[in-house]
This record gives sequence, C-alpha cells and structure tokens, in this order.
Amino acid sequence: MRILKKGLLPLCLAAGIVAALFSCKDTAQSSQPEGGKTAVLLVNHGSHSKLWRDMLLDLENEVKDKLLAHPKISEVRTAFMEYNEPSIATRMKEFDQEGYDDVIVVPIFLTVSSHYSHDIPVILGTSADPKAKEYMIGKEKIEVYKPKARVSITPPLDYTTLLKKNVERRVKALSAEASNEGVLLVAYGDADYNQQWEEMVEEIGKYLKVKTGHESIAYAWCGHLVNYSTEPTQNGIKKLFELEDKVLVIPVLVANDPYFQNDIIQKAVDDVEGAASVKYVQDAILPDKNLNDWVVDIATQTANNL
Repeated sequence: MRILKKGLLPLCLAAGIVAALFSCKDTAQSSQPEGGKTAVLLVNHGSHSKLWRDMLLDLENEVKDKLLAHPKISEVRTAFMEYNEPSIATRMKEFDQEGYDDVIVVPIFLTVSSHYSHDIPVILGTSADPKAKEYMIGKEKIEVYKPKARVSITPPLDYTTLLKKNVERRVKALSAEASNEGVLLVAYGDADYNQQWEEMVEEIGKYLKVKTGHESIAYAWCGHLVNYSTEPTQNGIKKLFELEDKVLVIPVLVANDPYFQNDIIQKAVDDVEGAASVKYVQDAILPDKNLNDWVVDIATQTANNL
C-alpha cells in the first residue's frame, strides 16, 4: 500500500498488447469469406462462488439481445477461464462444431494481467510457449484448445473511463464529507504486471480527486500477490487515518465473491483500530449499465471490422 501521488504517469503497456492482438487478428481475417458466422464469447476468471458466477451470467443475459441485433453476430455465450464449466475450450469446441468462422472474445478483466495477456492466449492455442501449455494442463488442470474459428480478443475494461466512473459512483454513495475522508481502493493485484495495476489504481485516484474532492487516496492488494492477506487492507486504512478522520473502503473487483469482499476486506475493516470510522459496502464493479454498454460497443465495433 502507498499513498497516491499527483503527477502524470507513463502510458500503460495495455495499448501495445492490444495493438499486437488486433494486428494478428487482422492478418488472419484478410481471407474471411463474405457472410461468415460470428459469435461473441464473454470470458471471465471463474470462481467457486455461485454469487460471483451469477453476476457474470447476468451480464450475458443483459447484453445478449443488443448484440444479437447486430447483423454479423449470431450467438453470445459466457466462458469461465478456470474453476468452472463451461470453460473457454468447451465453448470454442461448440463454436467449431456449429460452424462459426469468427469468435470475438471479450475478456471481463480490469486491466492487463497474466490472465489477459498470457493465460487466455495459451488456452486458445495462440501462444507458442510449451512450458506454459504444460503448466496450464498439468498443474492448473485447464484444457487448452486451438479453435478452427478465427479469434479476436478485445481490450480489458480500463480501456475507457468505465472503471473511473464506476468507482466515482460508489465513492459518492458512501461519502458524507470529502474534506475529512480518505479513500482506500482494494484490488486483486498482479505480480507480473504490477506496474499496470499500479497505474490503473493511481489513474482512478487522480480522477477521484477531481470528481469527488477526496485528497487522501491509497490502494491495497488483496489477491495472490499478497497471499490473500488482510494485512495490506488494514495497513492502508491505518495510513489514511494518519491523514483523515474517516476512511471509505472501495473494492475494485469485477464481481462479488464472499471470499474477497467478506473474508478478506470485511475482516480487515472489522479488525482495524477505529473500525467505527470506516465505511465499507461489500459491493463490486458489477452490476453496471455502463459496463453492459461497453461490452455491446466493443463487440459490435470488432464485428464491424470483420
């Protein structure tokens, strides 16, 4: 955890990765026949929590009709990267069996991460890393399948201002008086892409300073990077108490998983000294109409370029 600082940051590497993905896609699509069948696959991480999974399935239901209204899109489905079925491989096999020529993969991930830039390409058979493939199949027990259909992978959620506006709305819902409140953003984190994750939360923090008037903003990780510990969240709250009388804790997590929102973040809040001056709601980025609109927009824009 560290207190956010003012000043411009270097551009996130996400743009470069996205550009590379789209570049590969364009080359493959140059020979696409007229009238090919196209499907949209919403890919998320997966979770042991039914509540978490249902929020992602609700997203599919909410965007499906709008996506199917596009003349090039014939189907919309959801896949879980790990823990659950239907997996990415299961869905891709279905699309191949049903004769789809193109699949637009929309990853419901916050920013560039190991899952987004590495795991998904390995699962789809587009990565030439044999060790990664062996690890995925052997240790993670995730099926790898290279589809016959051409695959286009869209950018992650922080490609637009979606996350900033989402967090702004939730901060305002908890805030009583910005002048004496600090804001702690709690996100999963990623060891391999720590710079990009730091840039994401710092950009959200700078946005909040302008839009909500909160001057003291910090962030903490709660995922594998910190061994799912409550300590970073507690340390973040303590640091903000050195500057402000009250603290708002905002989970920057895609959906609501009781393990993270309750067992980690809520426990950290309950156990910290001064807990009565901490405001926290076990919510998540979903549900969000703006996210629904983003999924429709990014998928239809990609379909238009097929």
